[in-house]
Amino acid sequence: MSHQPVTTEPSTPTVLALNVQSMGLTDEQFEKLCQDNPDLRIELTSKGELIVMPPTGMKTGWRNSNITGRLLEWTEKDGSGLSFDSSTLFTLPDGSKRSPDASWIRRERVEKLSQEEQAGFAAIVPDFVIELRSPSDRWPVLEEKMLDYMRNGVELAWLIDPARKQVYIYRPNQPVETLDNPETVSAQPELAGFSFNVREIW
Repeated sequence: MSHQPVTTEPSTPTVLALNVQSMGLTDEQFEKLCQDNPDLRIELTSKGELIVMPPTGMKTGWRNSNITGRLLEWTEKDGSGLSFDSSTLFTLPDGSKRSPDASWIRRERVEKLSQEEQAGFAAIVPDFVIELRSPSDRWPVLEEKMLDYMRNGVELAWLIDPARKQVYIYRPNQPVETLDNPETVSAQPELAGFSFNVREIW
């Protein structure tokens, strides 16, 4: 079921989706592609689509920095996990490679990975992810990404849409919860004590 808000998409989206399934892109080739294009955020979906995202604009960058900073502050105080920024890419069980705008993983799960695994695109599913919708993001691509998170074991995911002042909350096997212009969003009970004042970034 779609939860698409009533919005006007950019007439010329700058996010590209390329079908590379027939190429059989290997992990090594994907990593080399990312290394050769450091200014781009590149993801791979479970359907074999390569998602290419350009650098964000200044306002989106500021918003994302705010989100990442708030999550880091809580993470350092709580001590039970590690937080990650938008440059971190994870290899999910379905073979997709995803890079949330912000994410968090319980410390004991991270520590089970070898140093080599932690240095690369680790095969681990974040416990919590946040996605921030930018003006160039197409809703179907974002919604598919959020559903991918749920299918792969993410416990809690937020999709923040500043243009509509809405937050979509995803949990496994539950209907998507939509918050209209909330003051704060709570990550209880998954991340005890973490909440974010989304009006800081409206």
